[in-house]
Amino acid sequence: MRTAARRAHRAHSTWKPYAVGAAVAAALVATTACEGDSDEGGPVPPSASASQSQSQATPPAPDDDASEAPTDGDGAVGTDLCTMKDLTFTASKYGERGEPARHIMVVATNGSDKECEIQNAPEIMLGDAQGPAPVMEGTEADEPFTLAPGEKAYAGVLATGGNRDTYEVTFMTLTLGSPGGEAEAEEPVELEMPTEGSFQADDGQRVTGWQPTEGLAMRPVTQS
Repeated sequence: MRTAARRAHRAHSTWKPYAVGAAVAAALVATTACEGDSDEGGPVPPSASASQSQSQATPPAPDDDASEAPTDGDGAVGTDLCTMKDLTFTASKYGERGEPARHIMVVATNGSDKECEIQNAPEIMLGDAQGPAPVMEGTEADEPFTLAPGEKAYAGVLATGGNRDTYEVTFMTLTLGSPGGEAEAEEPVELEMPTEGSFQADDGQRVTGWQPTEGLAMRPVTQS
């Protein structure tokens, strides 16, 4: 009987280490499955996943030069509008010698070292008029156009529209107005007079929009 008890005790002692060893092995397998082996394509360890998520969430630093460049509606890099500092202006009588200065051609030349766009119409004051000469309907270009360095834009001025009451013009001023409607109008500059002395203007005075050619600017004026 003592022999049977010793056998039972020995069997129980042998099973206990085996059970503990099996539990430890199972725990190791579970831990390995959770961590994975990145070299074999398994799940990425938690530290690597956090690092990867952080790198994906952090965008690259923007390029300062690219962010400051003007863009058009499609996101493409555009050209700046011309300013008064970019341009020089002249005014000259347009027509036969000896005739009164009823038609005047204004020329804007890009004197800068970069391209710029010009649009709309100049704001031209003829002497002591109450406001700029109104823009002649249908004479503004459909889209802004580009002036390379040295290139010119043209506008025509009709000094008298046939109204009876005239006044004497002894000076002329010009400004580009508010470029794009997004900024305050720039300070006007005084133009050199197109004739010696003075000329006559009336309430029928008009100005055309900027045009890329002399003919497009002056045709509406000379036909009025």
